Amino acid sequence: MPSSPLLLSLSDIAGLARVQRPVVSTWRRRHHDFPSPMAENDSRAWFDGHAVADWLTSTGLGNTPADEIGPELVAHGLVRVAEGVGAQRLVSVLGALLCLKYMDEKPLADTTKDALLTRAEHMDPDDEFFLRELSADPGLSARLAPLAEDLVEAAYTPGGAHEHLMRQRHRLGLADPESGSLAPELRRLIVRVADPYEHASANDTLTVADPHALYGDLLHDMVCALDDPADSRTLAAERRPDLARLTRRRLLLAGVPELDLDVQEGTELEEGIADPDLVVTLLPYQAGESRSQARVLEEIEAIGDLLGPGCTAVVIGPADALVGALDTREAQIRSRLIRSKLVESVTTLPGGADPSRPGYECAMWTLRRGQVANTEGRVLVNDISARPLDDQVMRALADDILLWRAEGHHLGGHDPRYGMSVTIKDLEDRFGEALVPPGPPVSRLLSQAVRDRPALIAEAETRLTEADNRARAHTESAGPLRGGLLRRVGPAPERVTVNTLIRQDRLVLVKGHRIADEHIDPAGQLDLIGPDEVLGRAQRGDRRIDRLVLAAEYQHAALTEPGDVVFTTATGFGVMIDHEGASVVCFPARVLRVNRKARRALTPRVLALLLEGAVSANKPAGAVRTGRSIGEASLPDLHPKEVERLDTFLAEADRRRALLDAQSAELDTIRRLSAAGFGDGTLAVPTD
Repeated sequence: MPSSPLLLSLSDIAGLARVQRPVVSTWRRRHHDFPSPMAENDSRAWFDGHAVADWLTSTGLGNTPADEIGPELVAHGLVRVAEGVGAQRLVSVLGALLCLKYMDEKPLADTTKDALLTRAEHMDPDDEFFLRELSADPGLSARLAPLAEDLVEAAYTPGGAHEHLMRQRHRLGLADPESGSLAPELRRLIVRVADPYEHASANDTLTVADPHALYGDLLHDMVCALDDPADSRTLAAERRPDLARLTRRRLLLAGVPELDLDVQEGTELEEGIADPDLVVTLLPYQAGESRSQARVLEEIEAIGDLLGPGCTAVVIGPADALVGALDTREAQIRSRLIRSKLVESVTTLPGGADPSRPGYECAMWTLRRGQVANTEGRVLVNDISARPLDDQVMRALADDILLWRAEGHHLGGHDPRYGMSVTIKDLEDRFGEALVPPGPPVSRLLSQAVRDRPALIAEAETRLTEADNRARAHTESAGPLRGGLLRRVGPAPERVTVNTLIRQDRLVLVKGHRIADEHIDPAGQLDLIGPDEVLGRAQRGDRRIDRLVLAAEYQHAALTEPGDVVFTTATGFGVMIDHEGASVVCFPARVLRVNRKARRALTPRVLALLLEGAVSANKPAGAVRTGRSIGEASLPDLHPKEVERLDTFLAEADRRRALLDAQSAELDTIRRLSAAGFGDGTLAVPTD
């Protein structure tokens, strides 16, 4: 293991450039100016990270934007150092160094440990921010000072460097059962819903509080949403002293004035500084087997007590307590909260709110003291649990809550996209039941798609009639399907294996390609054909790849030719013909290509039919996989004239199947639209 954190292996370089590992070996082989290794041990080569970063920037190769290569290089160095000193220790000491640089505005590099400690004692005599961390191991602090300078250089400011450190904390291994974090998308949603601008007081300052600060994510997001974080006061409490100090440093580096910053070690906020305009918090995680739903709801009651007139709280907590069905005691507490007229909205969130705990389901409550008159006796209940938290959903949900906050409920106004306005009386009648919308959102019932549903069904019925007419016309012109197939009399054709056909150059076997998941792009130009497409478990065209990505990342990949027979034996045998070509076959699917110029040439349709018959006949009863490899499949070696007649018959069968598929697709459309319409009550059967 190299001592320098900025030495990279070939795998590290692939991660830095966001490419597959073999791509780096190709670069090293083809580009004479690729940096030479600085060290080699255990059959591994180590390269100067700065030289590699400069080379990637100058050549433009790889998928990492040029302005992200520097920070990403520093991140690799951080991971290497964390392996040696520990993630918690690394983040604490680096954060302390960045805070020291921010406060005394002097360089950190080329500083002795004694000089560093003297500076820390001078700038932080009361040990509010960093003296403890830097004095615990002065030697380590001095060794990490150059790395802190590298962070600042990559991020331009000490505050930006500390945020880069925070974004990398999970990658460094800074995680434990008690601390939690929120997905970036959910944090952006909370900022929109909290609306810090609207809560700034008359003198344009915002007082924001978090009674469970953890790493200070939500407080940082709120103050950074303002034009100037210096126009904010922050109140926080955190029971873990190390996280309380980290949050204190983080907010100072974000620009919150030292005199307007109070982070208590414990569970109680220091309310004497100012009354909060806004409270945001993620309730502490508790494992399901030991979680007290009553305690969770009592925490929300305590947060409600912090709110003055016109003030708002946004709370993220466990879904089982906030929106799930409850027993009598817990339901009484939740009912008391709802009757208090503080609850503004309730939202069931999608899974993955906490990336470190994929199975931890969360919900969001907003509380507000002094709601507008049109919300009297009502709560906005939303459910986005089945939707991805993308920009469209996030923006629409935030707009629903903000408009509810500003206007409340009135007919003819804004209709929520993902919820319904529910009366407190209705919620009381459903005492203890789950807090979910009692039906589809009004906006869904009144949406353009719903209004157009009868017309869309009528159009599908018209297309069905047209498809039926085309099928009838073809049958009338071509007559019934008659292949004239007979029981064979006389000796059976000689048999030949697929391997023999390949050796005779009558078939060519082409391997499939291993395509990384991150390169699959529905907006790409080239179809991907894998086992799922061949076996009918996925629709062709749903998975695609960009032509430029294929050329850059898979230099040896070849496209299919029209008529290629794609087959798979991975989880069952399947075969399909790629009539159009210009597709990419994904391993473990492979291709058998007919050589049309060979003696006794087959056709793709005949080959596919013979493969289906031969492999299904050789498959053991009850087996999932085929009994033998495809190369051992034995096919009848048909005479060329018989191949020609069979191909004509199969082509006609394919034409008729395409006509039937067109009718089947329209029937599926009619059924899907009807199911949706009757499911939400917007369609009816006409009376006689």
